[in-house]
Amino acid sequence: MLVLNNVEVVYSNVILVLKGVSLEVQEGKVVVLLGSNGAGKTTALKSVSGLLSTELGQVTRGSIEYGGERIDQKDAEEIARLGIIQVMEGRRIFEQLTVEENLRIGGHIRPLGGSVKAALESVYEYFPILKTLKGRTSGYLSGGEQQMMVIGRALMSSPELILLDEPSLGLAPKIVELIFKIIRRINQEQKSSILLVEQNARAALSVADNGYVMENGRIVLEGNAGSLMENEDIKEFYLGMSRGESRKSYRDIKHYKRRKRWLG
Repeated sequence: MLVLNNVEVVYSNVILVLKGVSLEVQEGKVVVLLGSNGAGKTTALKSVSGLLSTELGQVTRGSIEYGGERIDQKDAEEIARLGIIQVMEGRRIFEQLTVEENLRIGGHIRPLGGSVKAALESVYEYFPILKTLKGRTSGYLSGGEQQMMVIGRALMSSPELILLDEPSLGLAPKIVELIFKIIRRINQEQKSSILLVEQNARAALSVADNGYVMENGRIVLEGNAGSLMENEDIKEFYLGMSRGESRKSYRDIKHYKRRKRWLG
């Protein structure tokens, strides 16, 4: 469904952030992109959604294909109408609008003939608390409620591919668990493919089919979620299960074989 092939991204014609990233999201799958702050994860999502231009960024090498069609030169509105919707880090709500008004905005690019009312009911089925809060001003919601709302807003457009950026950010563990259960349910019931950027590796891998690890703008490890969950170095650096060895960086692991697909 989605293929990034040897993608490089540069900001302001100077700063190289993605250094030959290759990954794919198969139809109907949940794929997680793990990595520390500054690894380039959010830039990877924005290269897909067309939002790089808002920050003076551009794809300078490689290609991004969706359904066999190149999209790396399309603008964000064109990409959204293809069925690719990004849920931004930090939630980005319209604070002065009500919950239902925020949700209805997400239905603005629904396919012709799609029922906004039916879409709302579907969102309320996934997030029942939003129905009880539909008249509440969004700026007064808790962080967890706001996160549910922005995921629901994305669902209003009937997306084929959802790009989720750090949905667990700043949330209590029980809320994180709930949201990830709903993410998996959305994937299974709506048949939406999901590319998920996360630092909470345990939660992300629990719902993912496949995953990639990114460091310093490169993909350095990939595999199915089960194999990544059992990988000793993933356990140490992303799951907090130390083996008692002192290491400063995942790059310091000598036996670790980096992927070389970004070299083409």
